[in-house]
Amino acid sequence: MGLTAPDSGSVLAIDAGNSKTDVAVVTAAGEVLATARGGGFRPPVVGVTAALDALAKPVARAFADAGVASVSHVSACLANADLPVEEEQLGTALQARGWGGSVEVRNDTFAILRAGVAEPRGVAVVCGAGINCVGMRPDGRTARFPAIGRISGDWGGGWGLAEEALWYAARAEDGRGGTTALARSLPAHFGLPSMYALIEALHLEQIDHDRRHELTPVLFATAAEGDPTARSIVARLAEEVTAMAAVALTRLDLLDEETPVLLGGSVLTAGHALLDDGIRDRLAARAPKADVRVVTASPVLGAALLGLDRLGAAPEARERARGYWDQS
Repeated sequence: MGLTAPDSGSVLAIDAGNSKTDVAVVTAAGEVLATARGGGFRPPVVGVTAALDALAKPVARAFADAGVASVSHVSACLANADLPVEEEQLGTALQARGWGGSVEVRNDTFAILRAGVAEPRGVAVVCGAGINCVGMRPDGRTARFPAIGRISGDWGGGWGLAEEALWYAARAEDGRGGTTALARSLPAHFGLPSMYALIEALHLEQIDHDRRHELTPVLFATAAEGDPTARSIVARLAEEVTAMAAVALTRLDLLDEETPVLLGGSVLTAGHALLDDGIRDRLAARAPKADVRVVTASPVLGAALLGLDRLGAAPEARERARGYWDQS
């Protein structure tokens, strides 16, 4: 198929996370012409140029399959675009690639939010490897957090939960802290007899650093079995999720209106009953009109819908796009 110029309205939707990237070419009528998948998007690790070079590969495949050379608008929801200045810098770099007439870069949490609502109105809290929260209104107002770790006041996320569990388990084993079943369940996950053995294996990198995230499900399983320490960590996460959502709702003057609060990311979509119940109970007290939902839609749908919003597409176009991913 030969390449053509874009029609009067088309979107390149990009959802680029740390581990994978999804892209789609969507017409203003909501028809999905092509999709493609690539690797993770990690500018802090490899640099902006190399990250965009990697992103160019799935974009090229999607353009070729769609039979276009460029689009009207690029809607890019990117991991590691945590601050507005980073969004601006990445937007300038994307504009230079010539993929679209206009470019808008947002943090990837906005994609999860937009994928879960019928209009750009609501709050999303995402807890996967890290934790983040954003909110938006149809008038363009947004609420967000820096979400760059402890220096911006963050607590939680899969990595943080694993480290917290290790901290309590280590102190339980040597007597500095109270007893907890985590001191047995964490090393047992790796087939080790004690926390000392696990500490040694992690420190000497006999266990790959990236495998620490495997301890987060162990934490939740130990909490479900009734361990007080593990349950306290889960309760703290429920409180953190609630606090972020309530603050975002307050900033957007939505606390007293029925508003969707979307939960996304691997930790919040895993169906941990203790966590789910804790979040809903706390939100019922702090934001009684919050409509709590778990987002299961593909985040690239959210990027596409944000792009269609920007083009002023008709409601039926948005529903057509949503229908494509609902069937995928």
